[in-house]
Amino acid sequence: SSNNNNTARFDAARRVAIFGGTHGNEMSGVTLVNLWMQNSAEIQRKGLEIKPFITNPKAVEKCVRYVDTDLNRAFTQENLSATGGDELPYEVQRAQEINRMFGPKGSAEAYDVIFDLHNTTSNMGCTLILESSKDAFNLQMMNYIKKAFAPASCLVLLNEHPLLKYSTSRSVAKHPVGMEVGPQPQGVLRSNIFEAMRVILKHALDFISLFNEGMEFPPCTVEVFRVLERMDYPRDANGNIIAMVHPNLQDCDWEPLNPGDPMFQTFDGKTIHYQGSSTVYPTFINEAAYYEKQQAFVTTRRETLAASAIRKA
Repeated sequence: SSNNNNTARFDAARRVAIFGGTHGNEMSGVTLVNLWMQNSAEIQRKGLEIKPFITNPKAVEKCVRYVDTDLNRAFTQENLSATGGDELPYEVQRAQEINRMFGPKGSAEAYDVIFDLHNTTSNMGCTLILESSKDAFNLQMMNYIKKAFAPASCLVLLNEHPLLKYSTSRSVAKHPVGMEVGPQPQGVLRSNIFEAMRVILKHALDFISLFNEGMEFPPCTVEVFRVLERMDYPRDANGNIIAMVHPNLQDCDWEPLNPGDPMFQTFDGKTIHYQGSSTVYPTFINEAAYYEKQQAFVTTRRETLAASAIRKA
């Protein structure tokens, strides 16, 4: 019955934001948000206030990832409470502004849901990023999207590793949802990637709409890939890269990497093998934006999460 104690109750999600341009050279989100700012008919849903928003306009204008510092790592408590006004890095000022508009982070006034639209140069396909394995609302939404998007695949990356937390733009919302669609080069628009992102977002808004109308979503399980560690390129004593992603690993996001499998290839043709103790599922393989973060790929473990039934309070 709908009243059993196992049903999680959530307030109606009335305020929803769609962020594009958190990274100014990831063109699907930039283009979709600009489109919807001119004509929002496609994203309107009854009883929902939906705000499409360009998060890093200076970076969008220059078609770069960021101007001073990565906006999608800037939402730390330290940055959000920093004083210094115009002296602060541009993205820190912007983070404070976004936190005022859509937060404050962790407060009752914060937006219910923020969708943050990203592209990757890696061969990841369609990926939803989940920041908490305990968020039954987001798990149910992602389950709904996966089923609606089938037979095409939409995977879930769970980024909740205690040491690898990063402070995303979307983290100011009660329910933050990251969307990562690739492969697409920086500064480029590919129609298939654009359309996939558009369709996923449509399903996400449909879910919120159904939830707000009182639909109960029964308990479900969701397959996720939990971030384990970030693997750097092999380097020399001066920190210079001395090997590339091995051809057997390149473009093989989400495919199993077993102990002993080729991982990197040095410039003189030697193979470096994966030395881990168990099979992992690599993703963000050879992401262009992560060279500066000393990251060749991330390893993940495949898990199944259970979500309770949910309905509107």
